[in-house]
Amino acid sequence: MKKILIVTDAWLPQINGVVTTMTKVVEHLKAKGFDTEVLHPRHFHTFPLPNYPEISVAWNFWDLRKKIEKIDPNFIHISVEGPLGITARHYCLEQKIPYTSAIHTKFPEYVYERFGIGLDVTNGLLKWFHNSAAKTLVNTQSHMDELTENGFTDLVLWSRGFDSEIFYPEGYDPDNGYLLYVGRVAIEKNIEEFLKMKTNRKKVVVGGGPMLKTYKRKYKDVDFLGYKSGQDLADVYRKASCFVFPSKTDTFGIVLIEALACGTPIAGFNVTGPKDIVLEGENGSLTEDNLNEAVERAIQVSRETAFDSSKKYTWDQVAEQFISSLVSIK
Repeated sequence: MKKILIVTDAWLPQINGVVTTMTKVVEHLKAKGFDTEVLHPRHFHTFPLPNYPEISVAWNFWDLRKKIEKIDPNFIHISVEGPLGITARHYCLEQKIPYTSAIHTKFPEYVYERFGIGLDVTNGLLKWFHNSAAKTLVNTQSHMDELTENGFTDLVLWSRGFDSEIFYPEGYDPDNGYLLYVGRVAIEKNIEEFLKMKTNRKKVVVGGGPMLKTYKRKYKDVDFLGYKSGQDLADVYRKASCFVFPSKTDTFGIVLIEALACGTPIAGFNVTGPKDIVLEGENGSLTEDNLNEAVERAIQVSRETAFDSSKKYTWDQVAEQFISSLVSIK
């Protein structure tokens, strides 16, 4: 049986797109008969990330080498550019072992939004990390085009999926609909663009993050529901008139296709991620600079066509793309 090792700095109990993707992929890899091991922070001693305590960072990452050698995999995938990812990269290069990596987020833009560090600096670090991989998986064509223009090499498209047993249309009442955001409550998500919108419609936020307490105090008219998952999350999607995605730094946004799967159209900005998923007038609307106008257009979209547009996104397809990208250790 072929053995796959995934090294990741992002894993449960974190709740984010990276963790959702990797846990679903592992689930499908095992179902397809692959012996799949994951080395993540809970295999190490950790400390909470400052200002983001729900994220645990491994500090005794030097123990990773022994763990990799004990597993003795046929394939290695490095998922995140954290301490474990950097250590795994160093090990693979030292041992001349080919590996794959993935770019899940627009990390340079995140760092710029949080700390003001120039994009050239973090782009350079990302190229250093990923261009030594045999293949690097990226979420969308528009992001691949951006990365290629910036000097990234050996890029492979890798889509996303949703659980159709949980996310499906049911019981939408237009008289009680609202505007919905689901995701991290953080500066880099540009969520305040949604929170400050002038509208007569109720606004609902699902998720947590470092800005949650601040925004709850500042925006008293918004319902902050905290984390939701499974059917509880699907119910929130289904009852929304429009899913509003203000982020300009995402590379895909699993929440987008979860919303569509519940029949809820999308409003967002015409940037990487949304522009690869949202079809104007079919499943939502995008804008260059006016989120209110995009919302009003999106609400007019047929919820049936919005749902239909989600059907091409499956976790089985995502797993197959992952498998085809793997590079055997000689």
